[in-house]
Amino acid sequence: MSSAVRQLEPKSLWNNFANINAIPRASKKEEEIIAYMVKFGEDLGLATMTDHIGNVIIKKPATAGMEDRKTIVLQSHLDMVHQKNNDTVFDFATEGIKMIIADDWVKADGTTLGADNGIGVATIMALLESTDIAHPQLEALFTIDEETGMTGALELKGGLLEADIMLNLDTEDDHELTIGCAGGVDITASGKYEEEDAPAGHTAYKITIKGLNGGHSGMDIHKGLGNANKISNRLLFELQKVTDIRLASVDGGSLRNAIPRESVVTLVVSPDDVQIFKAKFEELRNIINAEHSTTDSNLTIELAETEVTKVLSKPFQTQILTAIYSTQNGIYRMSPDIDGLVQTSNNLARVLIGEGAYQVLCLTRSSVDSEKADLVNMISGVYNLIGAEVTTSGEYPGWTPRPQSDIVSIMADLYRKMFDGEPDVNACHAGLECGILGTNYPSMEMISFGPNIRGAHSPDEKVQISSVQKYWKYLLETLKQIPARG
Repeated sequence: MSSAVRQLEPKSLWNNFANINAIPRASKKEEEIIAYMVKFGEDLGLATMTDHIGNVIIKKPATAGMEDRKTIVLQSHLDMVHQKNNDTVFDFATEGIKMIIADDWVKADGTTLGADNGIGVATIMALLESTDIAHPQLEALFTIDEETGMTGALELKGGLLEADIMLNLDTEDDHELTIGCAGGVDITASGKYEEEDAPAGHTAYKITIKGLNGGHSGMDIHKGLGNANKISNRLLFELQKVTDIRLASVDGGSLRNAIPRESVVTLVVSPDDVQIFKAKFEELRNIINAEHSTTDSNLTIELAETEVTKVLSKPFQTQILTAIYSTQNGIYRMSPDIDGLVQTSNNLARVLIGEGAYQVLCLTRSSVDSEKADLVNMISGVYNLIGAEVTTSGEYPGWTPRPQSDIVSIMADLYRKMFDGEPDVNACHAGLECGILGTNYPSMEMISFGPNIRGAHSPDEKVQISSVQKYWKYLLETLKQIPARG
């Protein structure tokens, strides 16, 4: 499958993308890709180093005639989101991504593709190994663990980079120039409960929710996509109103930065209520499918008999279902200053209940730190009421836009000349690393751009071939326009 991708233009970029896609590189498990990148830089004879956390830095001198230009740091992250369809047989720990060309797009066979941010990494690699591309002095910064905590960016020390300008290659629309982003924080609510034996004579059922589109919990949060955790909890909350159900387990969602696509619930039903339960389930299934017919047309909600031995107590069942129902999900507030920008949101990412313990994971984002803190307090308060232990972690700052910076003017003017159109200079609701990196490099100008990528963080992820070619040409022209040092 990868051989066809290697024939795409520009070949140097696509070959490097195929190479790194053969390497497992989940967040917090980047040892193999780090070693590969270090060898890549050393084999080119370039100054190569890793810092204490595992970020890789490779430096390349300017080409002849461009020695007086400002130094550029090209930045992308090495890790990728590992997601697959429930019926896809694939081991991310040992297998390389199986890539497919479909018309003008490259996608994967039932898994995430890793274009986020593998295309950026491959782009930088192509520049580092080039012998005929004009460029100023380059510093390549490959960070780790961007997807699950921004650890690499948070741990990068000052003084390692000399660049005046940073080009972050981690956005997903080729007409956009991103100059600001939201910050984020992880919320975890957890606790224990006393299990009870499942009532004798009750019938056990499994409810499976699947087929939702999912997506990036920042960039896609405004699309109204279905959240499997919210849907499963809604079903349970409504079913317990009219039937004597006892919840046994919930396993929904996976990663904090992915909108949950699937959830599996087990429960038992009193024999007197089975017919009422089935009728109410069918009613709710029809309602929910109708509500999601536009955004998630492949949604399925299935019911099947199973076996259950332990259940939650009735009082705790009511408490946890009420808490999850009350958890903010999706947009909390739109920006009053930037039209169309989500200012603050929350993703109810993971719900795990069973064997006497529960855990609820959220990712809260905002471009306003005070509002982010307010939403954290609101969500925490819900779970404090049921006695949960609530912790926050992985907090990172937003990136404040500097629209008057030179690199913004250079790239916006160049876009107009090259593509006869107006670029969308904006801030985004995703968590880019620029804001974090800027804390130790406050004078560095920063901008983010990239090719068209759709369905990031889901098995529907794909990258557009013609857009990669557009973005590549744009980058090469940008490098030629970098001004001399003042």
